[in-house]
Amino acid sequence: MNARSLIRLALLSVAVTTGASAADAPPAADPRDAVPDKMPFDVPHGAPIGLERAQAAIAAAAAEARKHDWKLNVAVGDSGGNLLAFARIDGAQLASIQIAEHKARASAGFRRETKAVENGIQQNGATYLMTLDGIIGSRGGIPLIEGGRLIGAIGCSGGTGSQDEVACKAGAATVK
Repeated sequence: MNARSLIRLALLSVAVTTGASAADAPPAADPRDAVPDKMPFDVPHGAPIGLERAQAAIAAAAAEARKHDWKLNVAVGDSGGNLLAFARIDGAQLASIQIAEHKARASAGFRRETKAVENGIQQNGATYLMTLDGIIGSRGGIPLIEGGRLIGAIGCSGGTGSQDEVACKAGAATVK
């Protein structure tokens, strides 16, 4: 055998050995296959938030935004995610009107902060979440919970995700 044939034979044996050991290895566990004992985000829907309380949540979120000179849009939806109240701080970008509404609607409908979806997509690689109708993978949507029941949700948009979230938390804090 010449040197070239020996090299080919050596490379072939490495390829066969590597393939065999990889085939013998058990498949990696997929974290999506885990079955939780309890239903996640299992917050029951309650009676919808009233207009006055929705406006108070918006006022608190807007006050927090103004404190930092953030020009945000703020939306509150009822327990079914339907728009109940809205405010746009002067100078807030117009494209964020629908995004604020979407964040509130998604947060109420999926009974969780939109940050959970953002984390699922960006940190956990759960890109399938982007295929769900009505989902939004951007923080700034927070459920409004009273007495353990979801009564609505607040959504803010126009700043960075973290700015939107801070303002929403101020608005959500008015509901207890």
